[in-house]
Amino acid sequence: MQAVIKTENLTKKFGDKLAVDSLNLTVNRGDIYGFIGRNGAGKTTAMKLILNLLTPTEGRVTLFGQTPDQVTLKKVGSLIESPALYGGATAYENLYRVSLLTGGTKDEIMSILEFVGLGDVKNKKVKQFSLGMKQRLGIAVALMGNPELLILDEPINGLDPKGIKEIRELILKINREKNVTFLISSHVLSELEKIATTYALIENGRLIEEISAEKLEKLLEKNVFAVVDDVQKAKRIIEEQFGVTVRIDTERSAVIAAQSADKIDAVCKALVLGGVAVKELKPEGIDFEQYFLTRTGVEK
Repeated sequence: MQAVIKTENLTKKFGDKLAVDSLNLTVNRGDIYGFIGRNGAGKTTAMKLILNLLTPTEGRVTLFGQTPDQVTLKKVGSLIESPALYGGATAYENLYRVSLLTGGTKDEIMSILEFVGLGDVKNKKVKQFSLGMKQRLGIAVALMGNPELLILDEPINGLDPKGIKEIRELILKINREKNVTFLISSHVLSELEKIATTYALIENGRLIEEISAEKLEKLLEKNVFAVVDDVQKAKRIIEEQFGVTVRIDTERSAVIAAQSADKIDAVCKALVLGGVAVKELKPEGIDFEQYFLTRTGVEK
């Protein structure tokens, strides 16, 4: 699997302030890589370092296995902080200006506008666009030149639910149909959860955790928590009949069956038929947001 982005001990200081601290990230081809952190955590600075817009104090970045240069950076599109658009120009005119730099054609401009759902408003002034339309046009600008990697900084920030859904669907469409890899920063965890294949959690400029969506999903799967009269017997019944790991909570006279919330009715039936008195039975676990808040120390 090819690493499209790799950072090694990437560090950036502004005077005495350490904005990015020994950051090690790996974004593989095809990923939608969710870059999670609170405002001020260092996400935007890290993205600017990756794009060669800032010079690292220490460490290095490689793109497509190479040090960033004019050739590798041509494979990258970006939308950092907010779209740089000309409000008095039309959507078509904004892309035309970019095409003069990328060597794009009129056919490419129209194809991209249609792809992002702005073909019908190509001649409309951008100052008349909604925020969601401006974000889509910003992504259209980033798509000029057929990039293999898109770096988007808070692309849904400030959008209403309709706009958020449109951007989310557009990102998935680009990833699937154009095979574009994404690095997306956001503090809106509920939205990243719907699209990301890998997550990196950053706090105070330092990487807290890098984890695949598949692995995280298993960590978040709810367990079955059961208060019973005979914990040893309950443990044996559940392990034998459901093949899952069961641990005993002695303090609460309970058993906890791993990743079994979808079997809660069957577990209850098996315990009762096995002669175990069940005093309390419920799913137990944490959700996506709680997991990351706990990892950053916001919630204990």
